Amino acid sequence: MAVVSEPSNLENGHDSDEKPQLTVQDTNGYIADASADNRGNLKTAKDGHTVLIPQPSDDPNDPLNWGTVKKHVVLLTVSLAASLPDFGSAVGAVTLLPQAAQWNMSPDTVNHSQAGNVFMLGVGGIATVILSAWAGRLPVLFWFVVMATATAAWCAAATTFESFMAARILNGFFATVAQAGGMMFIFDMFFFHERARKINIWVAFVILSPYLGPLIAAFIISTEPWPVAFWVYFAICAIALISTALFVSETYYDRRIPIADQPPPASRIAQVVGIAQYRTRHQRTTITEALKRSALTITRPTMILCCLYAMLTFAWVIGINTTLSVFLTPLYGFGFRQIGFFYFAPIVAAILGEIVGHWLHDAIAGWYIKKHDGHFEPEVRLMAVFFSTPFMVAGLVGLGFALEEGYHYMVTAVCWGLYVFGIMITTVGLNAYNLDCYPNASGEVAAWLNMSRVGAGFIISYFQITWAQVQGTKISFGIQGAIVAASFLIILVVLIYGKRIRQKAGPLKFSTV
Repeated sequence: MAVVSEPSNLENGHDSDEKPQLTVQDTNGYIADASADNRGNLKTAKDGHTVLIPQPSDDPNDPLNWGTVKKHVVLLTVSLAASLPDFGSAVGAVTLLPQAAQWNMSPDTVNHSQAGNVFMLGVGGIATVILSAWAGRLPVLFWFVVMATATAAWCAAATTFESFMAARILNGFFATVAQAGGMMFIFDMFFFHERARKINIWVAFVILSPYLGPLIAAFIISTEPWPVAFWVYFAICAIALISTALFVSETYYDRRIPIADQPPPASRIAQVVGIAQYRTRHQRTTITEALKRSALTITRPTMILCCLYAMLTFAWVIGINTTLSVFLTPLYGFGFRQIGFFYFAPIVAAILGEIVGHWLHDAIAGWYIKKHDGHFEPEVRLMAVFFSTPFMVAGLVGLGFALEEGYHYMVTAVCWGLYVFGIMITTVGLNAYNLDCYPNASGEVAAWLNMSRVGAGFIISYFQITWAQVQGTKISFGIQGAIVAASFLIILVVLIYGKRIRQKAGPLKFSTV
């Protein structure tokens, strides 16, 4: 193992009044694996050689020291909340036609509510991480889910389009809280060697949700009025809200503060509603600093490149999901039930992507660490994109041919599934890479990636159908596949030059993590 340098970053894990310790990072990247002779005073996992990053404190209240069950209950609750925005957005997409009929409006006009909802998913994400840095993770999650639940009920109860549109826009803003901020909870509770698998679980909920929404909604509106689908969405929001209130604890913990000076444990109600966090606000980021955190994060060149890549690859997920029923209905004569069944294809693909990704990301990391004397570079996370890109490209191109040539609907389903499978693997790798690069900006990097994918999807949904009608699906989806293939060059640039670019740009220096 290389000689370990003195600590120069937020990952060293020692209090300011202690003697300097060996750091978990040096010029060769993270020190993720070390033998007994070389690890010095670095804490390791139970296997005796996997270095714990970040180094936990000796405080039992440190989220890194929580029990496995508690950590995973919080993770699953946050992941459930992360499924709300895309689930609700997709329910709106499926119910456009009955809404248009009820209000005597064109589907294109009613679609304005859908577009407004999708756009606010990105804006709400940025607001989430800014407020979380200032007010704490848990109260922002709780109050945003409260508002998401209330606006979901408003969507279901709306009797005019204007009322429905207002509810949809507000719901998009608040429902995105765990989708944009989920990585903060993962960073707070889990060590470096665990994060890829936990991100994989969180992303699985995010990727599955826009397909579960239409599947359920399509079956409902085949026999029931469209508001029933939104009442189901309201029920899921309510479950997420109750689970948050009962099971999620505040995960923010500043390990640079000596244990004796840490705030005492607060009551559950005080934690959930934010009273405890308000009392200790002097130990966290000010609102001005919170705004600067988000602004500084997006100035990092590798972050910009990754956001651009997310826009070019993930936009088609939203575009396809919001318009595919328009293609399926005339081509195969599908009704609501058949469309609902068709959504099993991406659901199965996303589940397979979660299963494969659970092992793939760790296998890549383990291989690199073994080959490089226990060291790990963040750019290694992006090697998973080598595996996922062929699936995305083949899926988009195949989907274009299947729709234009009228292939059997099973071929169309498989092609759609290939693309979703690839997106699942890609999304985990992209999020894990940026978290490893800037661990003290876990929320900010997730929020900007979320904004990039949602913003691009918002734009694509406006012309996806027109584009296919003018040029045909072979050309339109073929171009989309070509864009995904070409965007892989961005990944190559980051793989080759990412470390030098990061070093030249410098680290993100915040007053708090």
